[in-house]
Amino acid sequence: MADAETEREALLAAIANVADRLAAEREYLTDLDSAIGDADHGTNMDRGFEAALEQAESTDGDAAAIVKTVGTALVSAVGGASGPLYGGSIMSASAELEEGIAPETTVAFAEAYLEKVQDRGDAQVGAKTMVDALVPAVHTYKRSIEVDDLPPVEALRKAADAAERGVAFTVPLRAKKGRASYLGWRSVGHRDPGATSTLLIVEELLATAEEFLDEVDGGSDATAPTEPDIGADDAETENGDAVGEEGE
Repeated sequence: MADAETEREALLAAIANVADRLAAEREYLTDLDSAIGDADHGTNMDRGFEAALEQAESTDGDAAAIVKTVGTALVSAVGGASGPLYGGSIMSASAELEEGIAPETTVAFAEAYLEKVQDRGDAQVGAKTMVDALVPAVHTYKRSIEVDDLPPVEALRKAADAAERGVAFTVPLRAKKGRASYLGWRSVGHRDPGATSTLLIVEELLATAEEFLDEVDGGSDATAPTEPDIGADDAETENGDAVGEEGE
């Protein structure tokens, strides 16, 4: 576990990297959302993380306090159903970082965040939402740390790979939740915008970890499956509902 100042520096760098990436991809995310949603996902995520970065930079306290501030900012700035979904879940999960940033606490944070997202949105894999990227990313990260005993950077790298496969998994799906579900079969053939922004966030967390942690690159898993690693609890995809996107 790093000292408090290094943790703060790394956290602020991660938030800044995410904010910059979402700003750069704002139009792309909006285009994705225009096809099956409210056409505001890119704008909302950009605005939310811009506010989160500004408030985090002025926040004193430990890792948990900084992350909780991010969640609070998202609740206020994003609005609609998505503000409480993203921000409220981060606020709740931030308590897992009270002992600082370490492999075990980041696994606990990721699991708590996923649990809150699923609870708030009655979310299941296969409904063409952010959960299709989030579930495999979190499960892969947890397994990489706790079972495979991989260093955090490599675990995040595998999580990003899993999230990318999750995004691809959404393309042929028919949406079952939110505005996209109104389109019926016309929602097939489109990437889900929430799953895509989830991937972008994980990629920037990885980029930050690579910057701050000196670890050997173990490479990606060439034999990884082409579908999300959803686990037994998330196997039901036909009748389960999942969390919607912006404005849902």
